[in-house]
Amino acid sequence: MDDDKTQNYTPGMTRSDSSSGSSVDQSTPIHAPVPVRPHLPSRKSSGTMIVPRDSSAVGPIAMDFDRNDVRSMSPRRTSEDLQNLGKEARDELQRHAKALQDSLLTIFHKIEAVKEEHDKLDNNNKFLQRYIGDLMTTSKITATSSKAKK
Repeated sequence: MDDDKTQNYTPGMTRSDSSSGSSVDQSTPIHAPVPVRPHLPSRKSSGTMIVPRDSSAVGPIAMDFDRNDVRSMSPRRTSEDLQNLGKEARDELQRHAKALQDSLLTIFHKIEAVKEEHDKLDNNNKFLQRYIGDLMTTSKITATSSKAKK
């Protein structure tokens, strides 16, 4: 049995004595498969797309781009598309502004109602203070005059 162990010994690999004989050839080293990355396609640079506003190159241009060119993948918008997008954005902004104005107007009306209620309560408070002051003055006068009569 010692002869079998020395014959099947592979450098870097050790076997335990408890292993039983198997059908796998132990003399060949075990290697993990090496993964291979797929080749990435290369793309051409789109380059600069900045042109003067009054240039004739502005707008939809019938160009044939290579299928790997970035510009062939981005959507082209016509001036009509841009006007429609702008109109939709303005309409949405106007609706939002109108909603904010309405909520602000509602808040203003609530503030006015609270001010009116405060003024009423303040006037009633002043009236009660005068009434209590008059009662106190009257009670002092009555108290001094009744003591004088006794």
